Amino acid sequence: MGAYAVAACLSLYLSLYLSLSSVFSLRTRTLNPDTISSSVCHPSNQPHPRTLRSDQFTVLINGYSESRLPLLESIAATYSASPVVASVLVLWGNPSTPPLTLAQLAHNLSVSSMGSAAISLVPQATSSLNARFLPRSSIRTRAVLVCDDDVEVDLKTVEFAFRMWKGNPERLIGIFVRSHDIDMIRKDWIYTVHPDKYSIVLTKFMMMKREYLFKYSCDGGAPMREMRRMVDEMRNCEDILINFVVAEETNAGPMMVAAERVRDWGDPRNEDDDGGSLVRVAGLSSRKAEHRKRRGNCITEFHRAFGRMPLRYSYGKLVSSVGEQGLCKKGAVLVLCDH
Repeated sequence: MGAYAVAACLSLYLSLYLSLSSVFSLRTRTLNPDTISSSVCHPSNQPHPRTLRSDQFTVLINGYSESRLPLLESIAATYSASPVVASVLVLWGNPSTPPLTLAQLAHNLSVSSMGSAAISLVPQATSSLNARFLPRSSIRTRAVLVCDDDVEVDLKTVEFAFRMWKGNPERLIGIFVRSHDIDMIRKDWIYTVHPDKYSIVLTKFMMMKREYLFKYSCDGGAPMREMRRMVDEMRNCEDILINFVVAEETNAGPMMVAAERVRDWGDPRNEDDDGGSLVRVAGLSSRKAEHRKRRGNCITEFHRAFGRMPLRYSYGKLVSSVGEQGLCKKGAVLVLCDH
């Protein structure tokens, strides 16, 4: 083996050793979610608003399953290639993952950036879904993109969503939407899909201002602590709760953007045989039977805790192209006039 190869191997081993040391350091601490939140929420750990960048945003990818690691690494690298991404934080929410696996992942992420944005692994001390909304001191941008490790979004759509957020910084911006509604027979709130309106943006792809992370994790007193506890018990509904928090603040619904190309590997409606089935069963949120009923129960409980229903409907979606919509007859067929 040549001197160059030896040096390269030593460099790799040293990198893995340092990553492994940091992982062991984290895993030897036993912190409950309230302790973590209190530490992060302390004013001394929050950057001054005037120091936050507004020309870029931070990507927060939630990761949990080792079977998704190749896909996770690819998604993180894709985000890093965008000039409007300041950094990519992979929030690893599976404390039982072997330290050596995490060390290898940390190394792979650190060398996979395809742009100026650094990619960092942030191992979590717990598997709490609430942790994806912690206002971490390492987030130095006004905007954050909260997303999952099984959804690939083209960069044109990502950058369009950021432009729309800059024009509407108080709103939630997303691609995947759902609705709340009332079951008139049972007199209960339900979680559903409407063809012409929506009131909930999913965390598969959700852009928001950094301040909402603080409101979710640090504000709201006892009622918010109770609702975050519900999220931990159900391992679900953190996306619904952040929609409640933002709607309560803005008295407005979220905004949906049209996407150029989105591949949702975790959607159970996939019928492919290219490994998607393994990805679909490996998520952190509970996907047991009566999924919609459980999420409807979350809406009911959040409504009770808030004392009112803050969710508001939105209509339509924002599109990046405003081409001709009129039809003209060309060659005996009707086509768009500008085609």
